[in-house]
Amino acid sequence: MITASGWGWRYAGRPDWAVRGVDFTIEDGERVLLLGASGAGKSTVLAALTGVLGSADEGTEEGRLLIDGKHPTRVRGRVGLVMQDPESQVVLAKVGDDVAFGCENMGLPRQEIWPRVHRALDAVGLRVPMDQPTGALSGGQKQRLAIAAALAMQGSTADSAGPGILCLDEPTANLDPAGIVEVRDAIGRVVADRTTTLLVVEHRVDVWADLVDRIIVLGSEGLLADGPVAQVLAEQTAELLAAGVWVPGVPHSLSPRPVRPSGQPLVWTEDLTTGYQASQPVGRNLTVTIPEGLSTVITGPNGAGKSTLALTLAGLLRPLAGRVRTATGLQPEPRQRGRRSSRTLDPADPHTWTSRHLLTRIGTVFQQPEHQFVERRVREELAVGLRALDWPQPRIDRRVSELLEILHLTGLATANPFTLSGGEQRRLSVGTVLATSPALIVLDEPTFGQDRNTWTDLVQLVLQILAEGRTIISVTHDPAYLEVLAENRLALTAAP
Repeated sequence: MITASGWGWRYAGRPDWAVRGVDFTIEDGERVLLLGASGAGKSTVLAALTGVLGSADEGTEEGRLLIDGKHPTRVRGRVGLVMQDPESQVVLAKVGDDVAFGCENMGLPRQEIWPRVHRALDAVGLRVPMDQPTGALSGGQKQRLAIAAALAMQGSTADSAGPGILCLDEPTANLDPAGIVEVRDAIGRVVADRTTTLLVVEHRVDVWADLVDRIIVLGSEGLLADGPVAQVLAEQTAELLAAGVWVPGVPHSLSPRPVRPSGQPLVWTEDLTTGYQASQPVGRNLTVTIPEGLSTVITGPNGAGKSTLALTLAGLLRPLAGRVRTATGLQPEPRQRGRRSSRTLDPADPHTWTSRHLLTRIGTVFQQPEHQFVERRVREELAVGLRALDWPQPRIDRRVSELLEILHLTGLATANPFTLSGGEQRRLSVGTVLATSPALIVLDEPTFGQDRNTWTDLVQLVLQILAEGRTIISVTHDPAYLEVLAENRLALTAAP
């Protein structure tokens, strides 16, 4: 049994509580969907249940959160957690070893571990060799890997039971449509016998509504709603929508971009082969054209090379073969070689440009937001590119304040970027690129971790950028995003 009584947590150095006034009881074997606005404290609750929030030096705790009457730090191992950022859970260099790691730490017999590993990988649809390097997996594949590792620890025999509570934080956010079904069904089989308690954090209610028994919605001061799924969705629709919950059957409010003729090519490829190692190409002989002034979306199954292609088009990953070319209007002046640059500049090839060349021409938002954070405060992070362009400080301050308001981050201006929630980090990473107004913006899973309200604001921001005549490339699985912004679509297929 999980019980919370007036429970709250405030991270060290933060004036506001991450979550506060939480009261609930979750019985053994219940299945709960934990909802709330981006930044409402959902991930904090899961981390607290796992006993990994840290000591008093890392934050302040109030009230009580107990598992069978004990503080979570006294029952570590009882709770399995799949975190919001799956890459942070990759431990070992090979896929099979990584999934086996938790079972080994539970002290399970060798003859039991490897059948569990195979079953877990098959259940989540991660069909790669057991010795496949974990570093070579795509973001979606790493998400499946983290879920497989948690599933492998779930016991199938009375004397080898794994964690009795399974916590999943945005488990399907980076998955393709087929992967979402596979993972959801795999979780359903694990909890079918009611011996495992399930807590899922997910913004998309429709994925889990048929599997869970109950919905708990976090508000700014305690619980906004708590009850059976159908009852909460039917009786508190208005409150849920106001809190940013994606209520099934209620469409978003944005219309697709009007159909317009394709503009002149802004970026194109010539017989392009992408990848990180010559011996393991991801995409072969690709012919891609990005029209100027339009929204181009890159879709395809996990592992098809979407992020790899996006990074290559953005000038950040060199082609294995072929080349990327840019239109004259996007190119730097031949004489503009940048500061202390020894590279030979080919104005048409973004892979020969300096970082200063890229700053106002091609901006990239990575799949893992924290990979591009370099400052200790949100406000300073948004100012990095502007300082590199030698903007005067008053102008920087105005632009940063404007972005903080647009991205709903004003109250977090002095927070450390690495302490933000996943959805907040995503919005900050988008803001750091928008700050310098590049002509071409590449977004990798831009709507990850967004509630309905922040999703709407972010997509409206993309629409505004397009209205200014700039160009967007997005990697996404989000069907609502595709509905609004798939003016030009590149569908990749998985390698055989």
